[in-house]
Amino acid sequence: MKQRVFVTRKIPDEGLRMITERFDTTVWPSDNPPSVKEIVQNAEDCEGIVTLLSDPIGRDVISKLPKLKVIAQYAVGYDNIDISFATERKIAVTNTPGVLTETTADLAWALIMAAARRIVESDSYVRDGKWNVAWGPELLLGSDIYGATLGIIGLGRIGSAVARRASGFNMKILYHTRSENEYTKEIESKTNGTRADLQTLLSESDIVSLHIPLSSETHHLLGENEFKIMKPRAVLVNTSRGAVVDEDALCKALKSGHLGAAGLDVFKQEPLQKNSPLMKLPNVILAPHIGSASTKTRATMATMCAENLIAALDGKQPPNLVNKEVFEK
Repeated sequence: MKQRVFVTRKIPDEGLRMITERFDTTVWPSDNPPSVKEIVQNAEDCEGIVTLLSDPIGRDVISKLPKLKVIAQYAVGYDNIDISFATERKIAVTNTPGVLTETTADLAWALIMAAARRIVESDSYVRDGKWNVAWGPELLLGSDIYGATLGIIGLGRIGSAVARRASGFNMKILYHTRSENEYTKEIESKTNGTRADLQTLLSESDIVSLHIPLSSETHHLLGENEFKIMKPRAVLVNTSRGAVVDEDALCKALKSGHLGAAGLDVFKQEPLQKNSPLMKLPNVILAPHIGSASTKTRATMATMCAENLIAALDGKQPPNLVNKEVFEK
């Protein structure tokens, strides 16, 4: 008898075929995520489950899935999963790291350039029929990118990829990270990047880009006090996790004009609520969590996810195991 697997949303065919060929598979039919109750109902007899960041896989879910052996996350992050409880239950948790690094860095740069040069505002200006004078000396003035100072908070895979791209714009690079690693050495040697404390980075950067995981330490890392420290008319870009920014304080800083612009791909609540004050601000670009949204990257993520799932259900250590304690003897 085939082992049973529940996939909480349809993933690209490259990975889904690998799963359906090997296992008795149920795929959630809607684009809207299943509720906790629906996850439990569909996965209660499953050995494996494929999850997304929007799926709450907490103790209340895991405890009701007695046969579960692996949670294969279709993402690099996994803060939606109770890792400690999964480990206690000897359930492997996997993710898809590395593959989305360059794609997410591209998106961060798209937001940097669009926010700094007011591209979305300019597009609306033309479409709304407001462009009545061919050229104006002060029309939609933005911020220079070439030669500016870029502050990167979190210098891991994605942060370092963003930094490498900055060298082409002759930017001064400041970075803030908890500890030295292979990326800090690379950025310092190849781009002359400089490590700085958070206050220095915020006070000296023209553009600040966030690339940190969400934790108790990083929750609301940037709030009212931090925004006051930032340079007038600075640009903030966030492609990491929404809750590392205090959105109320960000709205206040953008509305007052102290911050020039923001480019956001992540939010404290997703999807972003239609009554969010961010919706009313012309100097913020809002993207629906599309950091890894290229055809090639999403297909590769699906394949990695399937390989992790298959390995775990074959009793082997998956290639991208988050909680290695499960396979320690």
